[in-house]
Amino acid sequence: MSVESEVQQASNQFYAALNSLVNGDAGPMAEVWSHADDVSTMHPLGGREEGWDGVLAAWTGASQAFSDGEVNVSDLTVHAFDGMAYTLGVEHVDAKVGGKEVHSEFRATNIYRREDGTWKMVHHHTDADRDIQAAVGAA
Repeated sequence: MSVESEVQQASNQFYAALNSLVNGDAGPMAEVWSHADDVSTMHPLGGREEGWDGVLAAWTGASQAFSDGEVNVSDLTVHAFDGMAYTLGVEHVDAKVGGKEVHSEFRATNIYRREDGTWKMVHHHTDADRDIQAAVGAA
C-alpha cells in the first residue's frame, strides 16, 4: 500500500469518528488521534485547543452539542513526506445542534504523523462557523 493510500485510510477513519461524534459519541476520536502534548484542533465551534487533554475535551463537548448528524468530505487531496502528511478538503455537515438544524460547509486541513507504524492525527483545522456557534450558545 502506498503512503498516500495509508493516509487516505487514516482520513477515512477520522471522518468515521467525526460521524460518530455528530451523533453524540466522541469515543472513536481517541482511536484516530495521537495522544501527544503537541496535538491541536481548531474546529467550527471556534477556539483553539492544544495537548491531548484539551483536544479530547473539545471533541467530547462537541459530541454533547451535536445529534442526528452526517459529515462528508469532498475535494480531498493527500500530501505525505518523511513521516508526516496532510490532507486538504471541504467538509459538509448536516446535523442538529441544540435541536436546531445546521447545514454547513468548511475548508478543512488535517495533519497526520506516523507513530509506531500507524498514521495518527495531530492537527485538525476548519473554518469557524457563526451559525453553529450561535446554536451551541443557545442550547
